[in-house]
Amino acid sequence: MSDLAIGLDLGGTQIKAVVANAAGKVIRREVRPTGGEIAPSQPWARTMRALANELGGSLPVGISAPGIAARDGRSIMALPNRLPGLEGLDWTAWLHRDRLVPVRNDAQSSLLGEAWVGAAREMRDVILLTLGTGVGGAAICDGKLLRGHIGRGGHLGHISLDIHGAPSICGTPGALEDFIGNHNIRERTAGRFATTHELVAAFRAGDPTAREAWLKSIRALACAIASFVNILDPEAVLLGGGIAQAGDALFPPLATELATIEWRPGGHAVKVLPAALGEWAGAIGAAREAFLANS
Repeated sequence: MSDLAIGLDLGGTQIKAVVANAAGKVIRREVRPTGGEIAPSQPWARTMRALANELGGSLPVGISAPGIAARDGRSIMALPNRLPGLEGLDWTAWLHRDRLVPVRNDAQSSLLGEAWVGAAREMRDVILLTLGTGVGGAAICDGKLLRGHIGRGGHLGHISLDIHGAPSICGTPGALEDFIGNHNIRERTAGRFATTHELVAAFRAGDPTAREAWLKSIRALACAIASFVNILDPEAVLLGGGIAQAGDALFPPLATELATIEWRPGGHAVKVLPAALGEWAGAIGAAREAFLANS
């Protein structure tokens, strides 16, 4: 077994790469622009291969990418309307590796990274919500990553909170990500705010319109978390992504909402914690998978 492994995290705007040792310590970090979205031979795929070779042509590699990973773990089988050419791309073959290059959904990779060396260490039941442009999600149940029958397990951002709402990108009416994701912030605030960062800044400044909009989003998040708790009964819920950086504008009001709606038998309340690894969680989780696949 190699003492080092590479984790590559393919995002819409950036590719993040790490070299980590078997204890999870990151030895090296690299970032590259994703580039064009045309075909496997175009910039993002070539950049991934160049990075893998630069970081160690003989080292095991793991891939974190958006979409649903194929059951054989070699590719992304479904990703509608983004990164054309990614679906079905066999990363073991593309990177010219003799050993399997395991492929995971990006949110799943992030949670695996957090469980390895982050906020979810030693937890056997934990979920992660990544709050950003949309809402990603993943779950570990009884110590195992929840994948489901075809790999859809853990797509928590697409729980329906409004049966009469507009469909999400997955077709779910009134999805959680449409209540708190950054992608539709202008629509949710009648054009007043271009980003969630602006909304939170106005909330902190005491703007009543911002307060109403932000607390509505937090209420939706609390309802979703309470629902996940009833289904999966996690020890903790981790919040990551850019919106989770709102800190005291997010966690205290979220705790207030959860106190009124979470089912708490025996007074037991789920822990809601910030994720620890930030934007590097997916790459770190991918490196972990590379170790496991090549052990």
